[in-house]
Amino acid sequence: MHLSESTWTDADAVETDLAILPVGSTEQHGPHAPLGTDALAAEAIADAGAEAYDSEVVVAPAVPVGVAEEHRHFAGTLWVSEDTFRDYVRETVASLAHHGWDRVVVVNGHGGNVAPLREVCGRITRHDDAYAVPFTWFDAVSLDADWTGDPDAPPVDLDEVRMGHGGPVETALVRAVAPDLIREDRLDDAAAGAADAWGEWVSGTNLAYDSAEFSENGAVGDPRAGNAELGAWLRERAAAKLATLLDRVATGRVSRPDR
Repeated sequence: MHLSESTWTDADAVETDLAILPVGSTEQHGPHAPLGTDALAAEAIADAGAEAYDSEVVVAPAVPVGVAEEHRHFAGTLWVSEDTFRDYVRETVASLAHHGWDRVVVVNGHGGNVAPLREVCGRITRHDDAYAVPFTWFDAVSLDADWTGDPDAPPVDLDEVRMGHGGPVETALVRAVAPDLIREDRLDDAAAGAADAWGEWVSGTNLAYDSAEFSENGAVGDPRAGNAELGAWLRERAAAKLATLLDRVATGRVSRPDR
């Protein structure tokens, strides 16, 4: 059940303590992909995971702005501090828990949210009246392992398909769920100005804090390698893993040894 599409009486009738909270970002994804890519991805994976899960689950509206100051040089990027982001997620989870949905999986579509989500979900679980865990969809899907183990995986060159940023993986997912939002006529320019990898690494240390330091147009990886078939497969694999996680969160014992 999607809260944004339901009435309060619909919500009141739901018999579950399980909820999904999608979180994303509004930030540049190269000249070809929409600023809302990460929020769009989180919503698409949340929807697909809820559908794959065989029991009832509440899906909250997505949090569209995250920790994304690293993209501030590119127009349209929005960001909040880690403290603001953590507070917003924590209070949203508290709202869900107030209505009885106190087991929450936070479905994340943005790399900059990973560290603050891990921290705040731990804080929620230790100190609040809820249990929360983060699920970052592109970390859950291992292209190498999942691809080789799936006979139905579409043919791709794994050397060309890596996460990047606005690269083949994210471009593929948007092509699968909202193809009209990809500017197909800009893909060659996006590839020409893209970085090969994220950051500037020396001795295991990333010297770059901002994407503009190493990518001319904000993209990382060649987006032309990501087609809709790949995107559909990524959504299906992420949904299956989310459904498995939902089952564990719904049925598992919540351990709080310090309480």
